[in-house]
Amino acid sequence: MSVQHEAAEPSTPGEVPFSPRPVGLPSTDPFYRAPRGFEDAAPGAVLRARRVEIGMFSLIPQRVDAWQLLYRTADLHGEPSTAVTTLLLPAGATPDDARPVVSYQCAIDAVSDRCFPSYALRRGAHALGSLPQVEWVVVRYALRRGWALTLPDHEGADGRWGAPVEPGYITLDGVRAALSFEPAGLGPDNPVALWGYSGGGLATSWAVEVAGTHAPELNIVAGALGSPVGDPASAFTRLNGGLFAALPTMVVEGLRRTYPDLAQIIEDTVAEPGQDILRRLQRRTTVHATLALLMHDLDRYTRVPLADIMARPELVQIFQDIQPGKSAPSFPLMINQAAYDWIIACDDVDGQVQRYRKAGAHVRYDRDRLADHISLHPLTASVVMEWLADRFAGRPLDAPSDTTRWSTALTPRGLRGLVGLGVSTGLAALGR
Repeated sequence: MSVQHEAAEPSTPGEVPFSPRPVGLPSTDPFYRAPRGFEDAAPGAVLRARRVEIGMFSLIPQRVDAWQLLYRTADLHGEPSTAVTTLLLPAGATPDDARPVVSYQCAIDAVSDRCFPSYALRRGAHALGSLPQVEWVVVRYALRRGWALTLPDHEGADGRWGAPVEPGYITLDGVRAALSFEPAGLGPDNPVALWGYSGGGLATSWAVEVAGTHAPELNIVAGALGSPVGDPASAFTRLNGGLFAALPTMVVEGLRRTYPDLAQIIEDTVAEPGQDILRRLQRRTTVHATLALLMHDLDRYTRVPLADIMARPELVQIFQDIQPGKSAPSFPLMINQAAYDWIIACDDVDGQVQRYRKAGAHVRYDRDRLADHISLHPLTASVVMEWLADRFAGRPLDAPSDTTRWSTALTPRGLRGLVGLGVSTGLAALGR
């Protein structure tokens, strides 16, 4: 889905329209089209805004104040582009220039715009199998703390999953847009934290790495990365042909939208059945793609061995580009990882942590022996929130640590948090 231009003026902040149902896909919704002249706007400038209704699994209306903001940002090469973030506040929240703000990067983990949080979280959306709908329980729990949340479509308008750096620009400019959006009652001094899990953790990695150069004025106090992939090239090789073979296949589709050289290599080496598989991903949610491509092996669809393709200099350079951990933020990081993760290898995340520390980052690194990739996020969410709350409050920071425990959830703080998350989820299911 390429960026289209529409002759439309930015919405006046004091007159924000409400977007009723039915809910259209981003590829067909005029709201997502870039207004003429957007290139001249500052990064993070709000180009268009609307109020929306959020639904748990798109069905149960949620009592939150929600807006969508179309804003100016930049692509991988620094060229002007646009993106959308969903800005959430507790229902009836009053203006507060000290309210904590969390930029929460969902695990989109797909190239289909059905999985963009701006679509998947809306009441009336048709996004069964998208991961942002599952992550809503964590987002809702964070809102109950009184925090503001911004959930950017960090893959950009084209669903460029796996692209380096660009998700960081989109995330940080989404924070700028939220802070400047007058109806939300926020301001430039609100403390900000960056948080994401899995594919959202990878996007958050890029945000923490470019924060100091792209958005140095933001008051970012912390970053929390849950299972942030660590080494996408390693994950690609390990997952191809297995139960989660859809994930590396979708990364291929996302990266060919990012790198013209890769697009040409795919055109030259992937047979038509493989090309058709990549095209079909444009309509599939993450779960749908995972089920459809069980045990799928890309090597069966290439005209030359996949190992030979991976060894090409262009591919080697791309996999170097997309590996996070190249620079250190000035604010502290908390990184969580399942010790025996069968999707994201613990060794890969160990390497990302080591690269951050070598660059000078302050990192708290927690490994969990009992959790797996799917369970780690809900089991550790409350502990992450407590750590973020400490950073928002300016409490003393513990020394950098590297801890492996049996279960984060079985600590006193973890158990209290699980109860709180369960109660919050039950209230959300009741529309409260």
